[in-house]
Amino acid sequence: MDDGRTVLARRSLMTRFQRARTRFGRVGTGGTVVALVAGDALLTWSMFRWPATVPFSAYILVAVLAGLFLGPRLLAAVDALILFTAALVLVDRNATSQLYAAYTVLVAVMIIMFWVAASRARLGVQGNLGESMLVDLRDRLRTQGELPEMPTGWGAELSVLSAYGDSFSGDFLVASKTGPILELALVDVSGKGIAAGTRSLLLSGAFGGLLGSLPYDQFLAAANSYLLRQHWDEGFASAAHAWINLDTGEYSLASAGHPPAVRFSAGSGRWKVLEGDEGPVLGVTDTVGFPRIAGTLHRGDALLLYTDGVIEVRNRDLRDGIDRMLGTAEQMIGRGFEGMAAKVCTAARAGETDDRAAVLVWRR
Repeated sequence: MDDGRTVLARRSLMTRFQRARTRFGRVGTGGTVVALVAGDALLTWSMFRWPATVPFSAYILVAVLAGLFLGPRLLAAVDALILFTAALVLVDRNATSQLYAAYTVLVAVMIIMFWVAASRARLGVQGNLGESMLVDLRDRLRTQGELPEMPTGWGAELSVLSAYGDSFSGDFLVASKTGPILELALVDVSGKGIAAGTRSLLLSGAFGGLLGSLPYDQFLAAANSYLLRQHWDEGFASAAHAWINLDTGEYSLASAGHPPAVRFSAGSGRWKVLEGDEGPVLGVTDTVGFPRIAGTLHRGDALLLYTDGVIEVRNRDLRDGIDRMLGTAEQMIGRGFEGMAAKVCTAARAGETDDRAAVLVWRR
């Protein structure tokens, strides 16, 4: 694996589908309406022309497409047209119970698609562009967490797994590299999966702006102040912040209610938990400090940051989770550090019930 390569686990295939829909949806709304009306007319003509060949259920496809690409007002008009032309076909075919059942299903699909369109309209955007906007925003903010290219002699890797494979995760990383200085902030927002997705999107943008713009020992305090100003009911988050000098290997760590970082020492061949004083979770109180611990990474050493989803499991002590994680890491030492971040996430006892993230930096 190349230096600095980021491993982003479970990058959903739906992203590519959403982008394809975006390109289609950006054709003018008027053109979309014309295409749907023409499609409905062609379908109706085909049903009159070949009644035994063209199924009545084909109207459902037109209704679904209309729901995907139109806002509520235009959708209501197009749906009314579809229902009218479908009724003409019913009359022409001397409607049977099967056709009435298909017509009922068509109405049900239209109701569902109208509800979806109305939900998107509350975002203030047209048609499917609401969902596409969120997908684009998510992907743009995700790039802030991509690890920068590492210099010769260093490697880094990130793995993020969301609960139940959701597109959004409450765990995220923001990274900044200025000259030889690498800064990382691994954040765990309260909640998990989609429930924490909106907050993680907002915080990743805000924290990404703070990282590298302030003296490193002021980052967590500034992040804490930002969270307090939001006045969220569940506005707390834990975070681990790392400052690393890639010329000398010196590092400085601070934690805000986050699990302790661990370090691998090539000299001893063992992992060590870097325990020390830590500050409280972010967004709870403004009268706190965030103590730091310092050290130096020598050749063959590594530093691992992770979220509580990697080690936490109900009715188990966190120390058991840390021991399990380190056991997984030790099994891979002989093969090198590549792939280790992803492995400790997938091996977590919590499985898919929690968000999991890990970032590993090592010196060759």
